[in-house]
Amino acid sequence: MSDSEHWKKLKRGYKDAREIISNPCSEAYVAWSRDDVAGFIIIEMVGSLKGYIKSIFVPPERRGEGIGSELIKYAEERIFSETPNVFLLVSSFNKGARKLYQKLGYEEIGEFKDYVVRGYSEILFRKTKGPLNEFN
Repeated sequence: MSDSEHWKKLKRGYKDAREIISNPCSEAYVAWSRDDVAGFIIIEMVGSLKGYIKSIFVPPERRGEGIGSELIKYAEERIFSETPNVFLLVSSFNKGARKLYQKLGYEEIGEFKDYVVRGYSEILFRKTKGPLNEFN
C-alpha cells in the first residue's frame, strides 16, 4: 500500500499506512488468494461519519479481477447493518476508482480541494439506503 503510485502522489508512506492499519477504531478485512493477500479494506464504524471506508487496496497486478468490488460489497454489508450510509474519499486523479464507485452506486457529493496535497482534490462519495432518522 505505501509503495502504490497513488500514495506516492499523495506524499504518504509506510508510517501513514501503519497508522491507518493499527488504529483501534478501524476494522480491517482482508481478501486472500491461496496464501497471498489479494487486497484489503479498512472501515470506521465510530464518529460523525460512521460507515466510512477509510482505505481500500488491491495490488496493481490483481486489479480488474473483481477483488475491490467484493471487498466493497463486504464492507457495505457490515456498514449497512448499523447505519444507512457508506462514505469514502477518493483522490481526484484516481479515475479508475472513481469509475468503480459510481458503477457500484456511489454518488459524488462533495469535493475537498487541496485536502491532502496541493493541486489535487479528495472527492467525497456516498451510498445510501436513506436518512439516519428513518433507519431501524
